[in-house]
Amino acid sequence: MVHMTSRVLTVGFDLDMTLIDSRPGIHACYQALSARTGTYIDADLTITRLGPPLAEELVNWFPAEQVEAVADVYREMYPTHAIAPTPAMAGAREAIAAVREAGGRAIVVTAKYEPNAKLHLSHLGIEPDAVIGGLWAEGKAEALREHDAGIYVGDHTGDVRGARTANALSVAVATGPCDADELREAGADVVLTDLTEFPSWLVGYTGAPR
Repeated sequence: MVHMTSRVLTVGFDLDMTLIDSRPGIHACYQALSARTGTYIDADLTITRLGPPLAEELVNWFPAEQVEAVADVYREMYPTHAIAPTPAMAGAREAIAAVREAGGRAIVVTAKYEPNAKLHLSHLGIEPDAVIGGLWAEGKAEALREHDAGIYVGDHTGDVRGARTANALSVAVATGPCDADELREAGADVVLTDLTEFPSWLVGYTGAPR
């Protein structure tokens, strides 16, 4: 395999709805938060728009001045309610393994609170080389650049923007709230149905003449 540079392949992955199906866990956590705060939250609705930071969802249910405090309560409750019910997405483990087989590093860059992101991955036995939390959309470029990631894989148009801001190849999976057409329109370079298609795509990408 001949590369024009000696740059190590580094692939970034989003977490929610890319590597993990966080809907059951987040649904359970919002229901618990609603019970604890006495505030109505439509948990069915919240899980249709995963991706953006927690505060962007909470502002729909709580007065703006309460959002920061409620977010702290949510994050504190999250390990109890959200980790166990959350499965890996189809192909998640194989996608990480494919990066390693290509001699590369796999990192996770997510908007999720970093300690909770690490709990999910540990629970599922998924071991990336680094986990960086608390970054959304264009903000993800900060970690992608720092780790010299040439590819970023995500399910949301915000992930596409993050990849493009970092000058990384945007690989999108249509497993989250954004469909394939939305992802293409946002500028994704590659759109896959789900992560099960990623290993063969990566072999083609890294093995092709450069």
